[in-house]
Amino acid sequence: MHSLRCAAAPRIWATLTPNLPPRPPTTPPLALRYKLLALDLDGTILDLRLNLDPRDVASLHRIVDAGVTVIACTGRPFPGATPWVERLGLSGPVICYQGAQVRTLDGHMLLDHGVPHDLAMEVIRYARERDLHVQAYRDDLLIVERDRPEAHIYASHAGMEIHVVPDLDQAMGPTTPKLVIVAKPETLESILPEARSRWKGRLNVATSTPDYLEFTSAESDKASALRFMCDRLGVDQSETVAVGDGRNDASMIAWAGLGIAVEGSAPEVVAAADRTIPGPGRGGIERLADALLS
Repeated sequence: MHSLRCAAAPRIWATLTPNLPPRPPTTPPLALRYKLLALDLDGTILDLRLNLDPRDVASLHRIVDAGVTVIACTGRPFPGATPWVERLGLSGPVICYQGAQVRTLDGHMLLDHGVPHDLAMEVIRYARERDLHVQAYRDDLLIVERDRPEAHIYASHAGMEIHVVPDLDQAMGPTTPKLVIVAKPETLESILPEARSRWKGRLNVATSTPDYLEFTSAESDKASALRFMCDRLGVDQSETVAVGDGRNDASMIAWAGLGIAVEGSAPEVVAAADRTIPGPGRGGIERLADALLS
């Protein structure tokens, strides 16, 4: 594992004379080698206070202008993702809900893999028994049974309204894109191993931020959604770059041709990556652009 450095690639000169054939081509620039960048939002380009560094935004535009397709790949619900995608100047589609959905910016559904109702209720009962806040989604609405402080923390961060319902069992549809338990980081770290063991092979379980523990269907994660987009766009796995910071990003970082973790990510995220970059506001996206476009 090593940090991503920005040493400029040497220029290649070939002198064409009858006595001196051209030098054979060397490895092409990364901008030609990599065609698609899957970009996590929170913790990667968007800081914990929901700030975007102008240097990071400008560097992202350099990558787009060079012809690399950039797709936001976020755990955020669709309504909480699109404002940031638009502020970044990306044209979509958007991988949202931890990869459970892929949608165009006008909301058209390209991929939808929700958690079946009965399985979602297992998670909800698990949270109820431990007095933990848990939330689900229906038709892009954030639904909860109790108006707890954790719901407001999440809603403020996601830019969504809270909808309190009498019973999630009755309020959910046949599926929910994901479920989220919101709690203190130390609480989630203590239950993460148990939750992964309990739903192994049936649900994907990962933290997206230190205080969000997220559950998606076994066939839904960021890697599977990225694979779907590559198939749709005709991009080979080896031509992809994935950048992220959360445990929910580890699958796409490991799957991509070039996986990049934000410095300070959980060990399993860093272990999945080929390289690391600094986080939001510390020049990480600028370093990435310099390396891809040099």
